[in-house]
Amino acid sequence: MNPHEKTLDVNHVYFAAALRPNRSLSPTGFHILMFVAAGGALCIGIAFLVIGAWPVLGFGGVEILFLYVAFRVNYRTGRAYEKLCLTRDALEITRVSPYGNAQKSTMEPSWLQVLIDEPPLHHSKLRLRSHGKSLIIGTFLTPEERLEVAIALRKALYDWQSR
Repeated sequence: MNPHEKTLDVNHVYFAAALRPNRSLSPTGFHILMFVAAGGALCIGIAFLVIGAWPVLGFGGVEILFLYVAFRVNYRTGRAYEKLCLTRDALEITRVSPYGNAQKSTMEPSWLQVLIDEPPLHHSKLRLRSHGKSLIIGTFLTPEERLEVAIALRKALYDWQSR
C-alpha cells in the first residue's frame, strides 16, 4: 500500500448510506412489458390492416418505439445516486450523475443541521446546513424516505457528538 494513500478508518464511521432513486419496474418486468405491448400493438395493427386501415400498423410501431425510449431514459436517470459518509472529521456527500460523473462535498459535522418538514410533504426537501453552506439531498426519494434518512443522520450526529 502506498504510504501517501489516505485510508478510511472503518471503526470511526458513524453513518454511511447510498441513496438511490426508486424504480418500480425491474429489467425483467421491462422486457415482459415491452413484449406484451408490442404483441398487443401488432395484433391491433394486423386487425386494422385486414379491414384496410393499414397506417394504424405503423402508428402502433411508433408508439412502441416511444414507450421503449421513455423507459430507457427513465432507467438512465435511475443510475444517479448519492453517498453519505459521516466520519470523525467530516460528513462527505458524493453525488454521482447518471453518466458516472462524481461531485464531492464535505461539511463540518460540529455545526451540521439536518432540516426537513415534519411530517414531510411531497415538496419537502432534506437540507443539510453547516457554516453557511447548504445542500439539498435525496430529491429523488419519497417524503417518507427523506424523513427516514434525516432521522438516521440525526441519530448518527448525536452519536458523533457523544464520542
